Amino acid sequence: MNDMMAAFRADLKGFDEATRDFYTGNMSKQEYKGISGGFGSYSEKGGQKGMIRLRMTAGRVTKDKLAFVVETAERLNIELIKLTTCETVQLHHLTGRQILDVAAKALDASIVCRGGGGDHPRNVMAPPLSGVLPGESFDVIPYAELVADYLLSLLYDIHMPRKLKVGFANHISNVAHVTMRDLGFVAEADGCFSVYIAGGMGPNPRMGLKVAEHVPGGELLYYVKAMVDTFLAHGNYEQRAKARTRYMQEALGEEGLRQAYNQALEAAKAAGGLDRQVEARPVTKQGEGSISGKRIIAQKQAGLFAVSYHPLGGTPSRQTLRALLDAIRPMEQVEVRLGADGTMYVINCTAAEAEKVLAATEDGARTRFEHSVACIGASVCQQGVRDSQALYHACVKAAREANLPDGALPVIHISGCPSSCGTHQVGTLGFHGGVKLVDKKPHPAFTLHVNGSARMGEERFGESWGVIFEERIPEFLVALGRKVADTGLSFEEWLPAHEDELHALAADYLV
Repeated sequence: MNDMMAAFRADLKGFDEATRDFYTGNMSKQEYKGISGGFGSYSEKGGQKGMIRLRMTAGRVTKDKLAFVVETAERLNIELIKLTTCETVQLHHLTGRQILDVAAKALDASIVCRGGGGDHPRNVMAPPLSGVLPGESFDVIPYAELVADYLLSLLYDIHMPRKLKVGFANHISNVAHVTMRDLGFVAEADGCFSVYIAGGMGPNPRMGLKVAEHVPGGELLYYVKAMVDTFLAHGNYEQRAKARTRYMQEALGEEGLRQAYNQALEAAKAAGGLDRQVEARPVTKQGEGSISGKRIIAQKQAGLFAVSYHPLGGTPSRQTLRALLDAIRPMEQVEVRLGADGTMYVINCTAAEAEKVLAATEDGARTRFEHSVACIGASVCQQGVRDSQALYHACVKAAREANLPDGALPVIHISGCPSSCGTHQVGTLGFHGGVKLVDKKPHPAFTLHVNGSARMGEERFGESWGVIFEERIPEFLVALGRKVADTGLSFEEWLPAHEDELHALAADYLV
């Protein structure tokens, strides 16, 4: 790992030169994107400021890493911090000089930006409560970290057609959506893994193809190498729009893809050298006390608790992060985990410690609906079409003003464009941004998606029902929430027997 970090540090020279050229007007946006993406950085709308993405492998944010985020935000006066659906942290509205400053100093905190964007293996994801959640198969964090280090070691040796997203699951909730990722590992009760490949959200979504079962954890790197080699051999280098791994299912067919993958796997195993011994890391802290509440999760370790905190829109303030850091610094074995929905979890707390974490994080979501997911949106993102953050906040405001009871509306997922950065395709209700022409004039609008799910065994992409003008979406959701509230049921209880009523209500708003 030390050699890799040294290589990443040496690599910053080229990024430094490109960033200075771009922000002084001496490099085009497209040319800079081709370089900066490989360092987890992109220019924002307008090209005057930019962002940088901090990898948090398996969603783990140690106290030292949280301290880096907080102290950097304070030092640079950063007002916009985004928790992403790939369990990373993005710092926004930075000058070119600040971007370079963060990229260099992050390495000192063992935080890697390299490969955080562009055609590279992205942040390896894991369930945020891995190791502490009752009912899980086993803790997958050590395996996720092993895979992440291996993929980082390949950065200079491979040139993939597009990015590669890898994730782990160990519970039926499948919160990291791993059965619809480029490469997914599902922990099984026998201590082994099932393997899924070539899935993905966004345009032309595909569920992952199951290619293996009962894989010992010590052999996982062979399966990773096989996926990388299959992508290198059969990915589409000619058409970027069809270059993600899911298009290999279309190009090769399911059986053809299985055959190609198995051939790559046999070659990897024949070459050898990738067996690894992975040690479990049990929680050794002794719990004490009792506490309950909406944000409290009792861990499988008796007397220990996790506290959830969902900053509105997935954008925590640096002030709240500072309060959280100060609260947990003296707490033994306590760390922060990031979920794929923008929620933070503070794990391994005693009851008394959980009380302090609750007090430090009071400004978050109050209801299930307020836990909704939204990407950064078109006011910031160069590729965005609609401002998903603005829509999220407008909907929260409308629901609060209508005094809807908790549970009357579900978590919704909002993406600013057809790319599924807000994971709209797995939401019970999802929206992706676009435009609707009326009298040949474009109007801001979102496509409504209904009844998606990532739950293991029930995976499905939401069905597209049509387009709603952006300004009418809060009204639509309030009307829906009132209809559900009148029954005394939660939305999830109400929907299966009342989908026709949802159809009828949506028809009044679709254009």
